[in-house]
Amino acid sequence: MRNIKLEIEYDGKDFNGWQKQPNKLNIQGEIEQAIKQITGEEVDLIASGRTDAGVHALGQIANFKTNSKIPIEKIPYAINSRLKQSIRILNAEEVEDKFHSRYNCKQKTYRYVINNAKQASAIYRKLEYHISNDLNIEEMKKAANYFIGEHDFKAFKASGTSNKSSVRTIYDITIEKKDNRIVMEFTGNGFLYNMVRILSGTLVDVGMGKINPENIPDIIDSKDRTRAGKTLPPYGLYLVKVEYK
Repeated sequence: MRNIKLEIEYDGKDFNGWQKQPNKLNIQGEIEQAIKQITGEEVDLIASGRTDAGVHALGQIANFKTNSKIPIEKIPYAINSRLKQSIRILNAEEVEDKFHSRYNCKQKTYRYVINNAKQASAIYRKLEYHISNDLNIEEMKKAANYFIGEHDFKAFKASGTSNKSSVRTIYDITIEKKDNRIVMEFTGNGFLYNMVRILSGTLVDVGMGKINPENIPDIIDSKDRTRAGKTLPPYGLYLVKVEYK
């Protein structure tokens, strides 16, 4: 049996997230159905992690087991021929049997995109979050530095969700503004539910002068969700890259 690793791009705005759910359009289910159509097999497609409704991916990774003899270089074309155009298989690779997209993941990079123009975009309204207020990028960068390293990020996960541990390590955060768009990228060994959207919302509050950068360590130490910023909408969020080495 072959173990196939897929690199996947998708526009999440029309889907109810990655996870397969009955009677709801989802990315996992769409790809599994496409694989069944070309191989005749029911497969379990394992992703590096679930993305929520409305969240996009530029480089999601997933794997599945198959007895199919389809040449590896033809698999992306075969699956894509059965998928909606809002999902694309970018690459397929045959990997060792023990490879697991979720358990073997070493780090991920997420991107949050903000349109900081005075008026929102009609074209990109579901691909970015619009904020018309001026944001202080330098203050946001100062605040971001306090998140680097290993911390208990309990204050930055969705209330009511359970995790065995809320300790995570963030390796890097970059914040860049070009023209009217602000792009924040977060690289870490893993992220809690809604963590990137809450970190982004907190940095926006810093940019608006609602939170001082120097208060970030206290917010982290408090482990109190109410001390952090709001959860920004899902449509500005992208899973950019998943790394295994």
